[in-house]
Amino acid sequence: MPDRIDINCDMGESFGAYTLGRDAEVMEYISSANIACGWHAGDPMVMEQTVRLSKEKGVAVGAHPGYPDLMGFGRRRMDLNLTEIENYLLYQMGAIYAFARAHGLPLQHIKAHGALGNVAFVDLEVSKAIARAAARFSKEIIFVALAGTVMVQAAKEVGARYVEEVYADRVYNPDGTLQSRKIAGSVIHDPEKAARQALTIVQEGYVIAHDGTKVKVKPETLCVHGDTPSALAILQKIRGEVKKAGIAVKPMGQ
Repeated sequence: MPDRIDINCDMGESFGAYTLGRDAEVMEYISSANIACGWHAGDPMVMEQTVRLSKEKGVAVGAHPGYPDLMGFGRRRMDLNLTEIENYLLYQMGAIYAFARAHGLPLQHIKAHGALGNVAFVDLEVSKAIARAAARFSKEIIFVALAGTVMVQAAKEVGARYVEEVYADRVYNPDGTLQSRKIAGSVIHDPEKAARQALTIVQEGYVIAHDGTKVKVKPETLCVHGDTPSALAILQKIRGEVKKAGIAVKPMGQ
């Protein structure tokens, strides 16, 4: 059983007149923030506020780039070639890095958002395009890869620094990918259930898929979605349980 775990959460997804998530409250319970870069969500004002808040709370800053799809919140697949994907990610990483640098913070990691991330779970070449963007930006940037998927292989082939990610609040398929959000019940809203899944993952190294299959995973960073109504309660429950288990919560880059 590991003696530490990173908890990451998607942050900074408000934009313009629209407020999404409870960033200020959630930030109290996480160690790494995946901050929207303005294409699926976020804007320069929100990016500035979120990076500043991350610094105040001692939370590491990461890029959360996605498809240029503000209307669809980045959850609609787009027909892009690999060069476009790589360059789109570099562009978005540069945007959030500007704010991180302005606050004297490094850019710790990159985690693909939404539909782009879902494609990367199963498409080696797309995963390699994301990993290349990370490695080209900086050899120190951590590429967040869904545990046990082709994303891990991509990171190894490209030579990108990476960590393996698991989800506390999503239902898994037997192949280790996430069950589609289009299927009812794919997002776990019950804090008790999410905390049980998190503890099983961290302590036992497996997650139970929707059909009962035990899927082996390597837990290095644990994700909770910040835009769900019960996110705060889920995070509070998870932090309490990992503390009782003697597991420290630290940013993935430490």
